[in-house]
Amino acid sequence: MLHIGGVELRMAMVGLFWIAEGDVYVGAKPSGLAAGVRLTQEGVVALGDKQAALWPWEDVRALTAEDVPLRSLKRHAGVLVDAVLALGLGGGDEAPTMTLRVTDAAGGETDLTVYTAAASGYSETERDLSLTLLSRLTEGAGTLWTTLAAMAEWGRAHEGGSPGAAKREELLRHWTETADA
Repeated sequence: MLHIGGVELRMAMVGLFWIAEGDVYVGAKPSGLAAGVRLTQEGVVALGDKQAALWPWEDVRALTAEDVPLRSLKRHAGVLVDAVLALGLGGGDEAPTMTLRVTDAAGGETDLTVYTAAASGYSETERDLSLTLLSRLTEGAGTLWTTLAAMAEWGRAHEGGSPGAAKREELLRHWTETADA
């Protein structure tokens, strides 16, 4: 759990996803007018000042993430600074971003900005599993609803903040398998 301004926030980062009390985001959950993307049963919801939009799932053909920052020794050295910036508590620089590309039924592509949830970057395994999961969400309604429901349910039940790397990978594998069912 995270406490900000006396408010308790139940959330967890699992791969490229931020899960907060049953809501599933790609990247960090945005606040205010910050850019972000929420995945709902209805569709892909772009949030923020310059990218507010909704793509119903029946119109989404592909979801891909670009510019995903990978963990490195240099990034580990700046974890605390990055975390402070990601929470909006620092000055000048913004938290790192990545791009979520939505390909629609007409073949059009829209690039959406999302802030990363991992202050020191993501492991290659978490990135790869997350990209597979994003791809599976576009394979049909049954896959989509089952997978999002499993992710949301885990988020509502989980109270301990972000799990360790092995547990995050296990969850991503499970949700990918759920998508296969």
